Amino acid sequence: MSQSIDVSSDSANNGAWYCLFICWLIAATSTFGSLFFSEVMHIPPCVLCWYQRIPMYAMLVIFSVALFPLDRKVTRYALPLAVIGWLFAFYHLLIYSGVIPEGMQPCSAEVSCAKIDLELIGFITIPLMSVVAFSLMIGLLLMISKGFKK
Repeated sequence: MSQSIDVSSDSANNGAWYCLFICWLIAATSTFGSLFFSEVMHIPPCVLCWYQRIPMYAMLVIFSVALFPLDRKVTRYALPLAVIGWLFAFYHLLIYSGVIPEGMQPCSAEVSCAKIDLELIGFITIPLMSVVAFSLMIGLLLMISKGFKK
């Protein structure tokens, strides 16, 4: 009696698992990086930073649970969080860039959203890192939901 093995299903699951693992790496790096900036470097988070941290921290837990065993339905929960985080990060980036006028900024004078506390290599700011992180996760989650179906 021969037993057939569905190779395409295995490769699809492997691809989805690796994408989810990369999402987990991004969320873990972002979570621990934000904690490092605030707790070690003593850079106080502004209101928009907190609004970005909320979905990022939640996604770290969701990705951790969805990896073992692989849960393809994770995109239903994580993708809306990633989009919400991306919207806050993009709005924060526009404030940093000076596109949003001061009257539309939600931050207080004590912890300003427009103040540039950290700039790596001359142009990499915290909101830019956040936009890139959320964008990568959105792309990977879309690949999981669309590109690796059985």
